[in-house]
Amino acid sequence: MVIEALIFDFDGLIVETEEAEYLSWKQIWADAGLELNLEEWAQGIGAVHGDDGFHPSRELVARSGRSFDPEALRDRQRRQVQDLLRTAELMPGIQAWVEEAARLGLGMAIASSSPRSWVEAHLKRLGVDHWWPTRVCFDDCGRAKPDPTSYRLACGRLEVGATAALAIEDSRNGLLAAKAAGLTCVVVPTGMTAELDFTEADLVLSSLQDASLGEVLHRLGAAPLPG
Repeated sequence: MVIEALIFDFDGLIVETEEAEYLSWKQIWADAGLELNLEEWAQGIGAVHGDDGFHPSRELVARSGRSFDPEALRDRQRRQVQDLLRTAELMPGIQAWVEEAARLGLGMAIASSSPRSWVEAHLKRLGVDHWWPTRVCFDDCGRAKPDPTSYRLACGRLEVGATAALAIEDSRNGLLAAKAAGLTCVVVPTGMTAELDFTEADLVLSSLQDASLGEVLHRLGAAPLPG
């Protein structure tokens, strides 16, 4: 197997944004006298909460028996997330993997279920938007993981076949999307996703700092594109 490109998830993999999303809704629920369970929330990580599964604002109304102004609720939640993420940094090991991939001449892309504005705002804030010139976001396909469309589009834009691309994910929905698209997938769980089922993963790492890209390719029985 020869790997020609790496395709990175964004939320939870490049920047840990998922915890802030959860904590903001958890506080909103707590103010309404309810507990938002991480196990329930985690089922939607990597997808878009509310599309097909758990919808935090809708469930808040249903379980509290109260009505809320949807826009006011969402505005409050967004402000809380912004405050929590103001100083968020790159996840450990990301920079080393990107630099090694560049030395090996591999293509690189992001495949995310989040809106482009969300992804690009964080990349620009951190000064790394040039690392991933190819980005496929929810805007591009209108479908969230576990749907495989984002990975298929990313492979197409990189002009590589699915079997020549390595996906790096942190969630089960992302893993399922990558495998459905035909990619090899390495999963790096976070504290938010560590209890999910990653049986289908080709390799699970506790952190990208645990192994270099070259070591991972070796463990997968893969090699980078020659030259």
